[in-house]
Amino acid sequence: MNAGGMIGKVADVTKVKDIVDSEGNSLRLQLPVKAEGITASSLGASTKATMLKKLSSLSSILFTLQLQGRMLLALILVTGIGGGFQYGFNMSSINAPSAFIKEFIAETWFQRFDKSVDGTTVKLLWYVIVSIYPIGGLLGALNAGHLSVKYGRKNALLFNNIVAITAAIIMMFSKRVQSFEMILVGRLLYGINAGIGLNVHSMYLGESAPKELRGLVSLTRAMFVAFGKFFGQVIGLREILGTETAWPLLLAFSGIPALIQLILLPWFPESPRYLLIDKGNKDLCMDALRRLWGQGDFCEEVQDMEAEQAATKGERLKTARELFQDRSVRWQLITNIMLTVAMQLCGINAIYFYSSEVFQEAGIPEWTIPYVVVGAGATLLLTSVISGLFIERDGRKALLWKGYGLMTLWAALLCVTLPLQHQFTWMPYCSIFLIFAYIFSYGIGPAGVTAIIPFEIFTQPYRPVAFMINGSFQWLGLVVMGMSFPFIVEGLGPFCFLIFLGDCLIIAVFVFIILPETKGKTVLQITEEFRKINRKRMGGSSVAIRRRVSQIVPEVFVIATKL
Repeated sequence: MNAGGMIGKVADVTKVKDIVDSEGNSLRLQLPVKAEGITASSLGASTKATMLKKLSSLSSILFTLQLQGRMLLALILVTGIGGGFQYGFNMSSINAPSAFIKEFIAETWFQRFDKSVDGTTVKLLWYVIVSIYPIGGLLGALNAGHLSVKYGRKNALLFNNIVAITAAIIMMFSKRVQSFEMILVGRLLYGINAGIGLNVHSMYLGESAPKELRGLVSLTRAMFVAFGKFFGQVIGLREILGTETAWPLLLAFSGIPALIQLILLPWFPESPRYLLIDKGNKDLCMDALRRLWGQGDFCEEVQDMEAEQAATKGERLKTARELFQDRSVRWQLITNIMLTVAMQLCGINAIYFYSSEVFQEAGIPEWTIPYVVVGAGATLLLTSVISGLFIERDGRKALLWKGYGLMTLWAALLCVTLPLQHQFTWMPYCSIFLIFAYIFSYGIGPAGVTAIIPFEIFTQPYRPVAFMINGSFQWLGLVVMGMSFPFIVEGLGPFCFLIFLGDCLIIAVFVFIILPETKGKTVLQITEEFRKINRKRMGGSSVAIRRRVSQIVPEVFVIATKL
């Protein structure tokens, strides 16, 4: 059946029927007229469970199909090119022109001081140019929560584009005015842009998505990050912009997606949750829901928001200090930090570091290695897309612990194959397989799911500062790994993967034991599960739980969607 036919059948569902099973559970079904004769007594227990499971899955699929042509799909694209894409692009695009930038630094130095600069100074300046990007990202992440609360999610992204456009202009004219300092300033501004954009991008999409598709919609951030890395690798090839004359255009390219978002984003509504919970404007919230999801009855969604608003009534937005001191959200905070730190210590950067060497040992011609590295970037992009097919079926927890579990296995095997590169002619090919398997496991689980968790495990007063902490640890990890990784490789060589193996193993066990499944649950339901974890692991009733979550309304099973 084609998508159009399927959507057409959804439109025929016009009757709502309440049935009560033998145990007294109330089920609400939207049924076509010909299905009105269904009663609870006509369904066996196993048949009912199977039917409801399939219908829930079908509902999600139909909902996805109906997103085509809706404003939510357009919002995903517009926020993506100015959010996750910018981060990924500026992470990868700086590698291609590295030789040209070093040469530019040496030439500029000679023209200014009429003497040559030693290689150590050039290398030091290059390291500063590269490392200033995560420092800017840290500055952006520290301010993302405040900006998103004061100005709103949409306006924070809009203002953020001005930073990227300014950086692009500086980059474009850096070579013409013979100033490598302009590259340094441009990279710092790009970092600030990425630090703000990543955090606000996640909040905006998570708060604008329906519960049934919250994971899939939020996962698109990882897709755009992977696409940005891949796109940066592609246009950085010597056939495109990776040349001696075109590299300033490569560094200035980020101004284009920033300009596109600056023009298009004003046409979209603000986050519905922000409008209702933070601003208390129900009318604007309903208008935003209709514009994003189409016409329909959004009573259940609004009730969920109002329940969260009531549960947090009287609570102001939290600061980082208050979050760290609040024992009632201790395990949410620990989970958030553990997942973020694990992303930086899992060894994905080491994989990219060793990939060129392994490909060369495997007999791949040196001039083709950049294209094979692009293939590795394409693998990450592909797995990010594939992850979207499983996240609402298998859940966040399964994708995380299984992904890290597989990465533990591949890291252990790489500790064996990399030292034996020169001993056996076939060993490099095993390493190539393991590299792609590692990237695949990372992309299908941790790469995308990690960014979703902070939105789902924190209520509205805690969410902005939780994302700020998430982003801060992410950028701090990049700074620390960027400074220490060369020394780790020099000291341990390929056995550096033992460190990454330990990280992946620890976080896989942590997720399996601690993290509750969040798929298809409201924020209050997830908060209630963490409340039990907090009480169980921190001394039961002695823990000061500052608020109680209101009674959860039983789930309502609905066939088809509310569009």
